Amino acid sequence: MYGSEIHLYVFRLFAVEVNGTLQVIVNASKRVRSYDAETGDLIWECGGQTINAIPSPVSGFGNVFCTSGYRGSALQAIELGRTGDLTRTDAISWEVKEATPYTPSPRLYGDKIYVCAVNKAVISCYQAETGKANFVKQRLEGMKEIYASPVGAADRVYFVGRDGKATVIKRSEKVEVLATNTLDDEIDASPAVAGNELFLKGRTYLYCIAGS
Repeated sequence: MYGSEIHLYVFRLFAVEVNGTLQVIVNASKRVRSYDAETGDLIWECGGQTINAIPSPVSGFGNVFCTSGYRGSALQAIELGRTGDLTRTDAISWEVKEATPYTPSPRLYGDKIYVCAVNKAVISCYQAETGKANFVKQRLEGMKEIYASPVGAADRVYFVGRDGKATVIKRSEKVEVLATNTLDDEIDASPAVAGNELFLKGRTYLYCIAGS
């Protein structure tokens, strides 16, 4: 080891089939790269992310959506099916450079994509196909930090805070709060949905919340 400073770089993998080829997309510091899963060959790459990119990519509408929010902001909708270096080309269908997540992954739900601002309980929503902003930097009252990625089910989007508070909003072009709840636990893990059950992993307990 040289010197006393240690840098930890975190990245997430995402797999998607494009024109019959399985691509593994890696969102990492300052750049997204896509590899052929069978051969390991680089298919495309695109600059524009911030350093220490943590959120997982998601895909839809012919794009892969990559976000990062450490020491800057980036949300890029990158067209799938391209090759080579896509930096600053028309392969970037649209992009946003404010209020993007540091830890939580984006949630693509229907035709809308939801993101948190850094790790704050401040959310934005865009039309996934066009990038049109439905709302930007709207605060979820009563919540502070969010590390868990939001989930969507039954036309609702669930945001869970580190202190166990949760806010449920309607999938809509405006912020319409449907419910707020609090669990006596600390939650960093992203919720999981199975059928009509919502699973929440806290620091102490695992919770299952079932619908009727």
